[in-house]
Amino acid sequence: MTNLINTKVQPFTATAYHEGKFVPVTEATLTGKWSVVFFYPADFTFVCPTELGDLADNYAEFQKMGVEIYGVSTDTHFTHKAWHDTSDTIKKVQYPLIGDPTGRISRNFQVMIEEDGMANRGTFVINPEGEIKLCEVHDNGIGRDAGELLRKVKAAQYIAAHPGEVCPAKWKEGAATLKPSLDLVGKI
Repeated sequence: MTNLINTKVQPFTATAYHEGKFVPVTEATLTGKWSVVFFYPADFTFVCPTELGDLADNYAEFQKMGVEIYGVSTDTHFTHKAWHDTSDTIKKVQYPLIGDPTGRISRNFQVMIEEDGMANRGTFVINPEGEIKLCEVHDNGIGRDAGELLRKVKAAQYIAAHPGEVCPAKWKEGAATLKPSLDLVGKI
């Protein structure tokens, strides 16, 4: 896996199921605002609905921060609609669910499991310029936490707005940050 941090999102064209409609989505859709692209292995599975439900429960908080969430799996947009229509957990999802049946988006983000035709659990935070600022990939047995993702997006937004500052471990909004300098070396 090559380092995707600070690289631009590669071109793609896809269809998402969103708010009862099929809508086009491209890499340009991810620009102009903060975005989270959230890959998961497949619809109608076990850990995936718990993660998508957790994001749905926290979606309003992401929206307040100007962040759009995009769920992506190698299922089709038709499968996303069927899952939405049959699962009480997925009915809560208000963010777009992108179909990636060719695996192009999953390959672009380097999360494709070729032998399975599915994606690893990958989370990517993208700034308004279309640059990847956070990249995490998990084993498919490890579920993610939307609260921790919120904290990381807040940190990414903070450092983007405050050049020269960094957010230390466990940083929470409103907490002290650091200004890297020679004077700090060996004092932390």
